[in-house]
Amino acid sequence: MPIVTPATAKKIYDVVIIGSGAGGGQMAMTLTIGGLKCAMLEAGRAYEPLSETAMFQRNDQAPLLATATPDKHFGFFDSTVDGGWEVPGEPYTQASNKPEEQFWWWRARMMGGRTNHWGRISLRNGPYDFKPKTRDGLGFDWPISYEDVEPYYTKVEKFIGVYGTNEDMENTPNSPEGVLLPAPKARANELYAQKHAKKIGVPIVPIHRAVLTKRLDADKIPAELYPNDPAAQNILANAMRARLACFWATPCGRGCSTGANYQSTTVHLPPALATGNLDIIPNAHAREVLVDDQGKATGVLFIDKTTGKEERILAKLVIIAASSGETVRIMLNSKSARFPNGLANNSGLVGKYIMDTVGTTVRGQIPMLENIPPHNEDGAGGSHMYSPWWLYKEQLAGKLGFARGYHIEMGGTRSMPGGSNPLPDDLSAGAYGSKFKSEARRYYGSFMGLSCRGEMIPNEKSFAEIDPTVKDKWGIPVVRWHWHWSEHETRMADHAEKTFADIINAMGGTVTRSGPKVGNDLEPGGKIIHEVGGAIMGADAKSSVCNQWNQTWDVANLFLVDGSPFPSNADKNPTLTIMALAWRTGDYILEQTRKGNL
Repeated sequence: MPIVTPATAKKIYDVVIIGSGAGGGQMAMTLTIGGLKCAMLEAGRAYEPLSETAMFQRNDQAPLLATATPDKHFGFFDSTVDGGWEVPGEPYTQASNKPEEQFWWWRARMMGGRTNHWGRISLRNGPYDFKPKTRDGLGFDWPISYEDVEPYYTKVEKFIGVYGTNEDMENTPNSPEGVLLPAPKARANELYAQKHAKKIGVPIVPIHRAVLTKRLDADKIPAELYPNDPAAQNILANAMRARLACFWATPCGRGCSTGANYQSTTVHLPPALATGNLDIIPNAHAREVLVDDQGKATGVLFIDKTTGKEERILAKLVIIAASSGETVRIMLNSKSARFPNGLANNSGLVGKYIMDTVGTTVRGQIPMLENIPPHNEDGAGGSHMYSPWWLYKEQLAGKLGFARGYHIEMGGTRSMPGGSNPLPDDLSAGAYGSKFKSEARRYYGSFMGLSCRGEMIPNEKSFAEIDPTVKDKWGIPVVRWHWHWSEHETRMADHAEKTFADIINAMGGTVTRSGPKVGNDLEPGGKIIHEVGGAIMGADAKSSVCNQWNQTWDVANLFLVDGSPFPSNADKNPTLTIMALAWRTGDYILEQTRKGNL
């Protein structure tokens, strides 16, 4: 992967992009194929999945049997090589000492960002999700509709590869025929849950995930995406041919050396680099966006982590794709005479209305899943089935007591054992030696977890600001978090836990435990790693930070293409929408550049 240093970078670029994950990777591909010279700043180190991914190692070959540690929160083999809930030298603070009012901030310091780690669930927002206030009077509407984004959902799905099925369910959009890859066969526990959840009115269907169940059609798709550009078609075709179909090796969170799952490092960055129009500077910790006397962005001031020195990179246009919290930190620290309260913050809304996904989990033991004959049930490294929100009509009629919905994710199977006890203590009590082995074979794989992933309504008490005293190791002021769950979210969690218990009971199982949680049966804010908002888009400059093109109202050549412009956070995982909006924004930038407007 071509890498440059501050010393070898060009004096000025057309575009500088902060962040190399979903939004930054998509933007880099779109703009470089369009002919713009781009520099990308990544706060972490370079990362090469082809050589660094532990796809074929067993847990017993790792320290502590690959169990989680403070510096590896998701286990030794997790692909997050640097980062997590805590980043050495880069603290963040909380405005409250109450656990339920604190925000857990996950940061990945590596090339590709969170795309190396994420669950790859790729659900389209539906029509209701873009106009939630119109539907129930709460929160904010987006200044765009589903119809505006739909073509870009299709483009992204074609290019990155998403498996799943069309189910014709309310506010759960279908993809055009032939776009989705074949869904993998459901596992035994998923089929059993599907059978019995139907009895209580809960539908369970194939999920959409960014994993290749078959190789992409490199002869057809590039021509559909770039019909009048043979050079772009050739670049995309080569990138697609470099990716293999999944062969169910190890969990996707380890990364993928064959390119079967989506990671920015293996999907978006290779074609961008192949254009010759992208330079990447790793270990570049952005401090602030530079502006001139007219308030126009001129580049980025950053810390070179390898030397500790301040460096500058100049560009005609600046794009921030650093994740919502990080984008807020950069913008609020970018103070000038023109923007004394932070960059593009004339509305006073930078940092406001941060949202995460509502999460709660119930686990159960299912006797029917005991002693199943051993078979390959690893599958595509994550969920094969899920339940979309199914109670829109009841909710709209006011029968539920909370305004937005959730989807259900489920987990089970006999995945590779790690360093924890394979049996709960109550099932293994008194068992030793051969008896313990027998009980382990009997019970292992008979447990299921059902998790709520729900929509949070934006509120004024959930926001990020700059801490007045605390700075990171480079002297940059850090983020201080404020957090609040409303009754809509707590009631949603109550509904979800009751529903999950009903499903487990319908399967003939027993609820074993819920959580872990803090207050009101909810996972902590940020724990689901879906934070969005902080620079919301809207119809006017007084009530929002960005317009419908992810362009800041106050600085015409500054664009935000991560989750920060989201004015709502649907129950659908946000990454697919981040990529779709980034591609849409990239096309807009190319058009405006050709017209001389940027």
